[in-house]
Amino acid sequence: MKCTGKKLILAGSLSAFLLGLTGCGADDAVLTYEKENYNKSLYEAELFAEDLCVTGGDVSLEGFEGDSSLHAAGLFNVTDGEVVYGQDLFTRLYPASTTKILTALVAIKNSSLDDVVTVSSAGAASSFSWDASIAGLQTGDQLTLRDLLYGLMLPSGNDSAVAIAEYVGGTEENFMEMVNEEAQSLMATGTHFVTPNGLHDEDHYTTAYDMYLIFNEAVKYDEFVEIISADSYTAQITGADGAVRSVTWEPTSFYARGAAALPTGATVIGGKTGYTGEAGNCLVLLDQAADGDYYISIVMGAEDKPLLYQDMTAMIDQIPSLGSGDDESGE
Repeated sequence: MKCTGKKLILAGSLSAFLLGLTGCGADDAVLTYEKENYNKSLYEAELFAEDLCVTGGDVSLEGFEGDSSLHAAGLFNVTDGEVVYGQDLFTRLYPASTTKILTALVAIKNSSLDDVVTVSSAGAASSFSWDASIAGLQTGDQLTLRDLLYGLMLPSGNDSAVAIAEYVGGTEENFMEMVNEEAQSLMATGTHFVTPNGLHDEDHYTTAYDMYLIFNEAVKYDEFVEIISADSYTAQITGADGAVRSVTWEPTSFYARGAAALPTGATVIGGKTGYTGEAGNCLVLLDQAADGDYYISIVMGAEDKPLLYQDMTAMIDQIPSLGSGDDESGE
């Protein structure tokens, strides 16, 4: 579904960088999106004015049908401003670690990535359960905010999220106010976040469409795209005792790790995974098609990882056929 005839162009420096490159759901009975909470016509008019992908409901895609067990899915052509596919885009969902996209965005917009951060006990890995995703931070560690962002987005460090929040916001609570204000400024009206890492909380929710709005803003920043497209990153961390240690982080995405076959319909540039028992398996990606168009693809709430990547791949593989019916006369 088209929004306007205008093209949404990513920042020139971001485009140049990209050309150089060769969880989510919840029980429907509990989390149904409350559309009456905002003026729908005004909301959609504002989205149109921003040249964003806009739709009032689900959008079908010939050749692809999302699994009925998914909580939501979407495919957005951000170059043409078109919602190509949408399943339950406005249903409230638990976002799990896809929350960290907005955490990273707020940090990038409000601090220098070269700032040196000292990790508090709350931001140390020891503050989290044994099965939590961590970057391995220790109390008193010193590292740059840039390092923390890699630790946030690649291994999905819950410890990095708290360290970032405390530094950028002064306190975690203040940071979350900044996060929710940013969501509202992006017209992500179905989003409310309680934590910077997405650990489960009943009052911590979003929608697939809001995740598109948030991620669409984040990929306008070169620093963000550099992070999510990295194969690995090694940080030099100075411990409380002054000793320096090297820590290497790798992405959690099965595409990046070679654990899932890559789609053939477009190049996966990078993105963010998410999982909790309540959220299911989630994945938000930036992709580039052969014709140069950029896409954001989202799958939320898959029952398991094989289904997550199966549906994501099937959706992305429809991209080459999207223009097959276009008039090729040049007129």
